[in-house]
Amino acid sequence: MSAPTIPVIFIHGLWLHATSWSSWTELFTTAGYDATAPGWPGDSESVELSRKDPESIADHGIDDVVAHYTEIINALDVKPILIGHSFGGMIAEKLLGQNLARAAIAIDAAQIKGVLPLPLSALRSTLPVFKNPANKHRAVSLTLDQFTYAFGNAIPAQEAAELYERWTIPAPGKPLFEAAAANFSPHSPAKVDTGNNTRGPLLLIAGGKDHTVPETVTKATLKQYRDSTAITDFQDFPDRGHSLTIDHGWREVADACLTWLTRNDLQTR
Repeated sequence: MSAPTIPVIFIHGLWLHATSWSSWTELFTTAGYDATAPGWPGDSESVELSRKDPESIADHGIDDVVAHYTEIINALDVKPILIGHSFGGMIAEKLLGQNLARAAIAIDAAQIKGVLPLPLSALRSTLPVFKNPANKHRAVSLTLDQFTYAFGNAIPAQEAAELYERWTIPAPGKPLFEAAAANFSPHSPAKVDTGNNTRGPLLLIAGGKDHTVPETVTKATLKQYRDSTAITDFQDFPDRGHSLTIDHGWREVADACLTWLTRNDLQTR
């Protein structure tokens, strides 16, 4: 009997709909993986429906999202590979630290507890949420200008506008407030078991021009794993911003992920 196909679960971050992974799921399916991109709790099936129902998206925190994906993983026959972007990267790290995945790739992942750098560009990118404390329990949308700064600063303005129209949805403010308070809370939901020696391999990817999660944040995250003997790798894309999973250069990043999986004997078989 042949081994079951390895599942790959893609986890989106704030302000992008799960269907923004469609090119990735097609590529990974062609490569032989069982690739899916389930949305966060409260997300509707499409971008349009999600925009019409922000109340369903609102007030979901990090623990809610982790529990949601844990339930999805527990329904599988084998442990999946997790690939997450932004807050989805943080979720992937948490689930890997809990030994719920065979490997994880965290792309421009949101800062976890213990990461101290807070660059000004990151503060500006998240200002639409933090400017009003009540946004902790709301879903917040970005304007085109805000999206262009936070996601599309490294691509042409026209492309940023097209991505904004195609993929953006309201996002819960709660995860951002939780991450911001992480280093002052001993039981923060942004805490990841970075010392786990038995977890699967982890790849951290950084975009060198990312305003939302600058490369300094990803490198500081890498340092948090220094006491673990498990595989923790780092790869940077110096000319890429936070849109690197959805813009015209997505394939370069996706191919790097496939190469890393093969190098760590995580290819389909």
